[in-house]
Amino acid sequence: MSDPRGACAMLGAVETRSVSPVFVGRAGELTALTEALSRATAGEPQALLVAGEAGVGKTRLVEEFRDAACDAGAVVALGGCVELGADGLPFAPFSAALRALRRRLPEELTAAADGHEGELARLLPELGEPGGPDAGDEDATARLFELTVRLLERLAADRTLVLVLEDLHWADTSTRHLLTYLLRTLRRGRLVVVATYRADDIHRRHPLRPLLAELDRMRTIRRIELSRFTRTEVHRQLTGILAAEPAPGLVDDIFDRSDGNAFFVEELVASHSCGAGPHSLSDSLRDLLLVRVEALPEDAQRVARIVAEGGSTVEHGLLAAVAGLAEDDLIEALRAAVGANLLLAVPDGDGYRFRHSLVREAVSDDLLPGERSRLNRRYAEALEADPGLVRPEERATRLATYWYHAHDPAKALPAVLEASVATRKRHAYAEQLRLLERAMELWDEAPAEVRAGLRPLDYAESYPPCGCDPETTPLRQLDLLAEAAVAARLCGDRERALKIGRTALRLLDGEDEHDPLRAAWFWTEQARLQSNLGRGDGWTEISRAQELVKGLPPSAVHAVVLAGAAGWGMLRNPGPDALAAAERAVEYARLVKAEATELNARLTLGTIMVAAGDRESGLAEMHAVRERTTALGQFHEAARAHINLTSALESLGRSAEAVELADAGLELARTRGLVESAGWIRGNKAESLHSLGRWDEARTEAELLLSSITSTKPRGSAHLRLAQIAVARGETATALRHLDEASAVYGTRDPVPQYTLPLTGTAVAAAAAEGRLADVRARLAEAAEAGFPPGTHRYGWPLVLAAVTAEADSRGLPAAEEGRAEALAVLRRCVRALAAPAPVWTAHATQVTEELARAEGRETSARWAEVVEAWTPLDRPHPLALARHRLADVLLAEGGRREEATVLLRQAHATAVALGARPLREDAELLAARARIPLADAPAAGVPEPDPEADVFGLTPREQDVLGLVAAGRTNRQIAEELFISPKTASVHVSNILAKLGVSGRGEAAAMAHRLRLLDTPR
Repeated sequence: MSDPRGACAMLGAVETRSVSPVFVGRAGELTALTEALSRATAGEPQALLVAGEAGVGKTRLVEEFRDAACDAGAVVALGGCVELGADGLPFAPFSAALRALRRRLPEELTAAADGHEGELARLLPELGEPGGPDAGDEDATARLFELTVRLLERLAADRTLVLVLEDLHWADTSTRHLLTYLLRTLRRGRLVVVATYRADDIHRRHPLRPLLAELDRMRTIRRIELSRFTRTEVHRQLTGILAAEPAPGLVDDIFDRSDGNAFFVEELVASHSCGAGPHSLSDSLRDLLLVRVEALPEDAQRVARIVAEGGSTVEHGLLAAVAGLAEDDLIEALRAAVGANLLLAVPDGDGYRFRHSLVREAVSDDLLPGERSRLNRRYAEALEADPGLVRPEERATRLATYWYHAHDPAKALPAVLEASVATRKRHAYAEQLRLLERAMELWDEAPAEVRAGLRPLDYAESYPPCGCDPETTPLRQLDLLAEAAVAARLCGDRERALKIGRTALRLLDGEDEHDPLRAAWFWTEQARLQSNLGRGDGWTEISRAQELVKGLPPSAVHAVVLAGAAGWGMLRNPGPDALAAAERAVEYARLVKAEATELNARLTLGTIMVAAGDRESGLAEMHAVRERTTALGQFHEAARAHINLTSALESLGRSAEAVELADAGLELARTRGLVESAGWIRGNKAESLHSLGRWDEARTEAELLLSSITSTKPRGSAHLRLAQIAVARGETATALRHLDEASAVYGTRDPVPQYTLPLTGTAVAAAAAEGRLADVRARLAEAAEAGFPPGTHRYGWPLVLAAVTAEADSRGLPAAEEGRAEALAVLRRCVRALAAPAPVWTAHATQVTEELARAEGRETSARWAEVVEAWTPLDRPHPLALARHRLADVLLAEGGRREEATVLLRQAHATAVALGARPLREDAELLAARARIPLADAPAAGVPEPDPEADVFGLTPREQDVLGLVAAGRTNRQIAEELFISPKTASVHVSNILAKLGVSGRGEAAAMAHRLRLLDTPR
């Protein structure tokens, strides 16, 4: 018997006559690709999408580019998506491309994958046994994506690498997600990514359409659209195919019939060569594509039909087993199909594929239903008899596909479940979900004895304990629903997970024998999903779960329910109930030896302890969890420990420690591919940097967070941080834009204080900057009504300080006097509700107290000195500078301590300049000018002393009169009557005043006039 691999090589050399040896047209498109190659070689990664209808010439363009890239010394890796219906092979194009790279660069790839072989083996099984995080790890998929991108970047560091992914219209969900991640996060390396897809297949509901819409918004990606050939280009193509000048009539006829589609031109020429003149062909495209198939010998036609039903590529051994032909007869049949340019030998493997997928689709569609079922059965039986006929990573999925299309539920159900396990191990949760849904479709059709032989431990990793022996208890539909619910959550389809959970709970309600543990598990999942989707806070569902487990013996489900209740309380009300739930969760988890749940609950417990005032013990518990989870390799929980610890340290005013720990957490997240966790840690780091006055660094971290993650809440925190920085720098319009973005993320159905309170505080500061005192009071009243749960002092104090400062700045404004007493009463109520468990919050409380005194006209320099003293030892430059400015103002008003005021004012101004805090800088400069204080130690030569009579903002005496009336709340008509000018002239004066003050409205102008004492007699 001849060597099948040698047969493939021999058949691959068969001469084909329907393809033009001349590359026709596409000069502009090829230039775009080669230019991208040049930019990548210079170190700028490139990404291009090549779109066009089926047969228009995408593959030929890519082949020409591949040759050009190879000539330029680049390494080209090709991977194609596989059409297997709903059971598409996860990551198929990436696996094929990495396999090609391993053949070309074996040592380099091994070095680049060093230390991460187990996880990368999920994409490239040749690296060894898959390992790494458990399949249920929330960050497992993101980690795999991160490691893949880093692998490609390392390979492309010293050489130009071209990654070609063909037929994206067939891409499975996991492939689409990985491609999106690659294109969004690729920052360095000499890499070109080229992806092709059929534009005519992308209908309105095609799953690729959302991806294309997202990629269109990314400026770094270029899309190349291939149009059909013109008549001149068809003429050139025919000349190349025929190796002679075609007759004008033939050119016209083929151009008209092909409409410029390059592949149809080839098929029309080939059909004409088979003896069928163009005019005798049917107008049906399917008939056109089948002409050459029907011209083949019978055995060759049969082989073509078998290959068409086997998938995108069929291995030689598998084809031989299914065809049942003698080896020589099979080779002759293949020779005929390859010679007719229908089949191609796969260049880097032992198999065959159709030269164009359109022909394969036509041949497959031409099969009779019974014939298709029979072929799929023969494929399945051959694969069961010899599993080595296909690659190990493809075996389960292809067997499931074959048995499903063979319409044999007894065989299909176990095969589909095996495939779901295989996809779960590769973190391809979207494909796992579809397979589980197919299993549920087959469930009632499969014989009872088949279902009785299935076990939950084999097929349902998310199987919740129910008091029975999983080794002897048959798999139930509820087990599949539990597994499907988790798969849907992990692949990001939370809506589907919610629906699956509801279905399961309805089934449980309808059962004769109630299963409280299983129901409690589903209710806990529902609580998580409700919160994530913004449908509510999830407390109703958690309460149901707690009722179901009450009084039952300790179990893993019981521990999970209690941990969920404690986590709910940690975020929303970290009081005694949450503390008790966390302690019970730890106790139950220890009893049932569920260490992962125990560590999760201990971290929650430590966080609640810090919020409740037991600071050192809580921090110690959290640090212990961080160390233990790191030692156990539970990196998702270790990253969560970094998240909670950095937040807890910030709540205690230990911002420098928080930044240091955040850097360690980001390194952990980077090396372990924990993209989601990295987003939370980066958000916490930005918060601490902002507190430390490192605003430029904080802004950089927030912007990096926005560009690197899609999860909503971390993005919301980034927008919130940018809004806070913008307010402090006087960029109110920018602040409001970021506040709108953050508000859209956090919503209103689940008002978690750690989101709503800082959002409200920043909105209060923005409203105060614009002189919208009514909005300040309304926001404060809402916050006071909602209350300040334990641990939320870190958000409450800045909110209250912003509100009371607005009241103090507006003292004397007639429009502000109405409602002032009530507003001050609300402020005092808030102060009584807020704890001050660390020096930084004591400083806030001291400043709030003195701002209250200023709002009532009873501030003193002695008390402002106490505020400055409280802030001085803390690493908080902005609030210290504000306090110094305020003390300088009071000292100058009281008189007699001018030198001390000068030092304070210069310090405040220097800090404002360093921070870019424009409002504080302008306030300091105006006070200095009015007090005739030079802000430098010595005025520069030739610089005149400030004129005490001059207005810093350049207001004319008439404009100062108008500003006084604006501050008094007069309308333009009232101003005109009082100053004996026309309303139009009054309007012009008001517009000039707003422009000179740099404010957007009358309220902001009035607030600034009172705050800066623009209406006072100059000192």
